[in-house]
Order: sequence, then C-alpha cells, then structure tokens
Amino acid sequence: MQIDGIHHISTMTSDGRTATDFVTGVLGLRLAAKTVNQDSPDMYHLFFTDEDASAGSDLTMFETRGMPVGRDGAGMVHRISFRVASDEAIGFWEGRLTRYGLPNRRAAGTFLFEDAEGLGFELVVDDSGDPPLRARHPQIPEEVALRGFDGVRMFSRAPERSATVLTDVLGARLIDPRTPLDAALEGGAGTDAALGRHELRSDRRGGVVTVDRAPAERPVHGAGTVHHVAFGVRDADYEAWLPHVERHGLQTSGLVDRFYFRSIYFREPGGVLYELATDLPGFEAKNPREDWGVKTILPPWLEEHRTAIEANLQPIPDPREDW
Repeated sequence: MQIDGIHHISTMTSDGRTATDFVTGVLGLRLAAKTVNQDSPDMYHLFFTDEDASAGSDLTMFETRGMPVGRDGAGMVHRISFRVASDEAIGFWEGRLTRYGLPNRRAAGTFLFEDAEGLGFELVVDDSGDPPLRARHPQIPEEVALRGFDGVRMFSRAPERSATVLTDVLGARLIDPRTPLDAALEGGAGTDAALGRHELRSDRRGGVVTVDRAPAERPVHGAGTVHHVAFGVRDADYEAWLPHVERHGLQTSGLVDRFYFRSIYFREPGGVLYELATDLPGFEAKNPREDWGVKTILPPWLEEHRTAIEANLQPIPDPREDW
C-alpha cells in the first residue's frame, strides 16, 4: 500500500465569503464545491482546488461565523506549503501579495505569507517531478500559478512518536532535515527548526511532512488554523488501511463515506488529526462541472433539508461569474 502524498488540507475560518475572495481572487484556486460540514450542516465546507478538482491541490475551509482567531501550538499543523515553478514565480507572488497588503517574507529560496486570519503559507520552487496541479485565473499567468501542495509543517507534542507513525504506519522516508525556511529562521527563536522531514511518495505523487519543535504557548483552535491534513490512498487499498492503522495502536473513526471520497481518521501521537482519503469517486462523478462554485451541493442524505440548511448560510457568489 502506498500514500499518494497529500490529498487535502482542511482549515477553519470565521467568514467563508472573505476566505473565498482570498483563495480564489488572490491565490487563484478554483471553488470546486460549496457544500456543508456533513457532521454539522449549519456550517459551510468549501473546497478550493486546481482546475480539475484534483487530489493534491485541495484546500478546504470550515466556516464558523464569528469564530475567534486561533493560535498554533503543539498538536497542530502550522504552515501549508504550495509549489511554484521558479524563483521568478516567487517574485510574482511577492509583488501580488504585497499589493494586497498581506504580511510576507522572502528569504533563502522560500516565501512565507499569511492570510487575514493568520493562516500560514509557504511557497517553494517545485523540483518534485510531479505533474503540476494548476487552476486558471485571468490575473495569474500559467507559468507562475500555484502547482499543488508540497507539504505541511506541524508542531508535535511527541516528535519521536510522530516520526514513528509517519515512517512505520504511513511508509514515509526521512529526508534532509534542513530546509531553506530553517536557514532563514536560524537567527530567530528557533521554534521552526525542523526536527525531521518525512517524504510520503508513491509512483503517482509525493508530499513532505516536517515535524517542528513546538512553541511553549498553549495552542488555541480557531479561525486561521488547520483542522486536519489528509493523505491520499488508493481506492483498492482503502479498507485494508483500517486494520493496518489499528494494529499500531491508533484509534480510528472506522470507514467513513464523505460522498466525494472515502475516509479514515485518526489522531497521531503528537496530537495532529490525520485523514486517509481516496481519490474516487471524485467531484465530477458527483456533480456536473458547471455547478462547481455556483450551487450549494448537498449529499443525498441532506438534500431533503436543503431549505433549512441554506437559510443558515451566508450567500457566496460564484467567483467566476464575471469572467
């Protein structure tokens, strides 16, 4: 069984409409699904992807209106890394984000920035060899567009045990622990110094999980923080992953149908919530492409409650309606 890199990353926001404006309007991703949290259908679950809603590009956001801003700490993913094609692309993003007034920093071959709620991002030059996962945007040339996820950085309560799960359960390999980001932050407090970098790579795609030394401050889950990270698994292997994970003493959610894909959730020893998710059936198998970003999409078991559900949601217009 193989892990196909990162499948999706789910985050939290206090305002889905503002988040949509940022992710689609500034970062240039596509709103592929405007749906709800299946476990709490009074909140949006927004899916932002490449042009084809590919696994490996999917940044999702749960909206809880009025949620206070959170604070990253032990047991949390604290930075999301996207690939770009070149240093010239990083230069493009430095200029674009500066014009939008967003905090950013370019140093030692890496580029860091945050959204308005403090969600941390990094851009790295892509040397993976993986096919790029890009969305179209009229203001963003194809050669500088985001190319899908490179990885995540996480703060662990138990770094050695986190590393063991990555290698022994998920099949990651330990790679060079130093990154351009670590070099750039060498003179600081050191909380971002990597304790280990782990590559999850298959014959399809790869991604990197970096385990960082956690800060002393107590973590606060809230807007601008990561809820969980999902790794890709093959549809044919899906059911076999459940006993494999549980054999290592990890408590799981069991097999969960998420309509667009099937999932298994578990919390790794350092506190971060992991998900294993299949590619199939996929977005287009469930909804025609012309509905992406236009219509609020509900799974069949919630369709009879559409009127009540939509009454609790703020309108989010199709980001492409004026194209």
